[in-house]
Amino acid sequence: MTIKVASYNIRKGIGTDRRRDPQRILDVLTEIDADIVALQEADRRFGTRAAVITPHLLEEHGGWKAVGFGVRALSLGWHGNALLVRRSAVIERCETLHLPALEPRGAVMAEVTLDDATLRVIGMHLDLSGLWRRRQAHAIMNHVAASAHQHPTVMMGDLNEWSRMSGCLRDFAKTFAFADTGPSFHARRPVARLDRIMASPALSIVNAGVHASATARRASDHLPIWAELIAA
Repeated sequence: MTIKVASYNIRKGIGTDRRRDPQRILDVLTEIDADIVALQEADRRFGTRAAVITPHLLEEHGGWKAVGFGVRALSLGWHGNALLVRRSAVIERCETLHLPALEPRGAVMAEVTLDDATLRVIGMHLDLSGLWRRRQAHAIMNHVAASAHQHPTVMMGDLNEWSRMSGCLRDFAKTFAFADTGPSFHARRPVARLDRIMASPALSIVNAGVHASATARRASDHLPIWAELIAA
């Protein structure tokens, strides 16, 4: 079975035209048609931290359901990180991961069964500081290694790492393989690989790329990335 995953920093739904348009984000996700999606900046920053993509909008115009972490009543995820899965998927377990940081940062994890395949998925948005990114990477990998249930694992998100293979990228690469997706930032002229998808040895990456449709170039300042995975 091939599972398609995607990661997308949606910038709170604000596009390169400075308009907030959540429907445009869903249009891009429909174009990608992934089984599992990790979103970053999925909630508004202040106040109730309300979700940019409301439950009603997701129900009416999306083929996915949100993994419910139950942290904030109106939020889609945790510190802006959210996971969407096919409506037919079974969410076996989910949790939030508190990360060491100077400013509020976190990651989200879910164990998801699609047909007969169970996959652990982690979504993240790491710090702007290289030192704290490395600390956060170690915290995430330690959490995965200490989990009672071991499943094929995919980690994805906006790592905020501009280097080619140093810092937190080098740390993650000790255990995980990187999908060769290509540059995703800035959406109008992509030059940086800030967004990454990483797979554990139990998974093979068979295809990967950046989704650069006309709608995606307007919907956010990041382009979404995707990868197709199969059990190794």
